[in-house]
Amino acid sequence: MYLYLHNQLFIVGGATSGLGRAIATALVNEGAKVIAIARSADQLHLLQEQYPNNIETLALDITQPTAIENILNAIGDRQLHGVVLNAGGPPAKTVLETTMEDWDSAYNNILRWKVALTKALIPFMQANNYGRCVFVESYSVKQPVENLVLSNSLRLAVVGMVKTLSLEVAIQGITLNILAPGSHNTPAINRIYKKKSEQTGIDEPTVKAAAVAQIPVQFLGEADDFASIAVWLLSKHSRYITGQTISVDGGAVKGTMG
Repeated sequence: MYLYLHNQLFIVGGATSGLGRAIATALVNEGAKVIAIARSADQLHLLQEQYPNNIETLALDITQPTAIENILNAIGDRQLHGVVLNAGGPPAKTVLETTMEDWDSAYNNILRWKVALTKALIPFMQANNYGRCVFVESYSVKQPVENLVLSNSLRLAVVGMVKTLSLEVAIQGITLNILAPGSHNTPAINRIYKKKSEQTGIDEPTVKAAAVAQIPVQFLGEADDFASIAVWLLSKHSRYITGQTISVDGGAVKGTMG
């Protein structure tokens, strides 16, 4: 399927690792232009060297309020076609292990920056009656994940915000959707295995094998597979899908609305 993304402009957060990098790469392979955002200038430089004609870079922490001005300056007067709101997750903790500082940090690092950046970028899309927003969250919004109370809680607030905004701007040709990844073969999953290993005294490889055995398809997802769905949602073909939370989890969510 041809996605008609040639020379379209997208912003991708967390673009140097895992799911973010796979999405940025998939967009470039479709001929899109990408403003790649991550904290590591060195990793961004390597990505830009690989795709010098399609990748622009911003070395910053996308979760910080100061990032917005830099992002707006990078867009300039160009048409923005879409954005991938993606950043790392909070530490793995049980409810009783958390401090109130953990909750304040999770609010800022999971919810607040997404509200602020979305509000700053939507006007660019309204100006052209077109836009695509994809939020990379977690399947924990549908089924709580052990030891991830901060993610289980604050990502639900993102779902509520996205659903509400999707209704407000749908008539303007702007769609907002959430991808809810389950266990993928990326560095981010390791914090979960490490936490479970610390709790049980079982080595991490054994913990990982047991976790994979609980996934109905019996394997971890790959970032490239996830990116194929994200890129389709960023294309004009997804015009009739908005306000949805789509699980990408190998069948791990057990509910009938998973």
